[in-house]
Amino acid sequence: MMFEGSLTALVTPFRNGAVDEKSFQSLVDRQVKAGTSGLVPAGTTGESATLTHAEHRRVIELCVEAAAGRAPVVAGAGSNATAEAIEIARFAEQAGADALLAVTGYYNKPTQAGLIAHFTALHDAVSLPVILYNVPGRTVANLSVETLGVLAKLPRIIGVKDATGDLARVALQRLSCGADFIQLSGEYMTAVGFNAMGGKGCIGVTANIAPDLVARMQKASLSGDLSSALALQDKLAPLHDVIFAETSPGPVKYAMSLMGLMSDELRLPLVSPTEQTKIRVKKVLEALGLIG
Repeated sequence: MMFEGSLTALVTPFRNGAVDEKSFQSLVDRQVKAGTSGLVPAGTTGESATLTHAEHRRVIELCVEAAAGRAPVVAGAGSNATAEAIEIARFAEQAGADALLAVTGYYNKPTQAGLIAHFTALHDAVSLPVILYNVPGRTVANLSVETLGVLAKLPRIIGVKDATGDLARVALQRLSCGADFIQLSGEYMTAVGFNAMGGKGCIGVTANIAPDLVARMQKASLSGDLSSALALQDKLAPLHDVIFAETSPGPVKYAMSLMGLMSDELRLPLVSPTEQTKIRVKKVLEALGLIG
């Protein structure tokens, strides 16, 4: 299976208000060398909501170029406007992405019929595989299990990134969509349990910081080595927890700046984490041996 294991929801580094292209490509190379199974540029963690259209396209190009075929690129191609999502998806296909990650239409609060129409139009506009992204905490629009079952019948809608945190959905979605439908967790705190329920991996944030540990955890989990997976999960749990102490990717960018990987620059309306959160982040990194 091409899309399983640890797929990293990549941050987008900024410097002086612009995308830091050199740092971004260095991060991609670091991910591949650490054993990451897939790369997801221009998603929520990549601050796609505040990227210009030109920047969004450029980030996808940079990722494909730096990956150089060593790991699949699942390009973020979501929008609350169907026509805009299609435009991004077509560009990603031309740029050489391997698949698309398409979020549910946010802000508009579409009905389930609207979500089906939206994703069907996106599916029909490109020839790439599409992974749906269900994150109602961000979008309000929650893909129902029944809606997923309808969309799974389309040949190129191959899976879902499920960021609901509801492990019961894994079993229900498998029954509705079929055993071959790829279910990827959208958050790491329950990722081992998600795989045990039938999931195939995670598109997550923690892998930006500790890609090797996360990749090992996923490999152990998917191979049935539960004791090793749980040991790694316990080790990583404080990190999973602290990087969501405030709105992501604020804490993860701060952590990566402490590691010398990039600037912690964000775009408004996101602002730097509080001093209290920064202290927590630093302590967790020190405990993991990621900083001195």
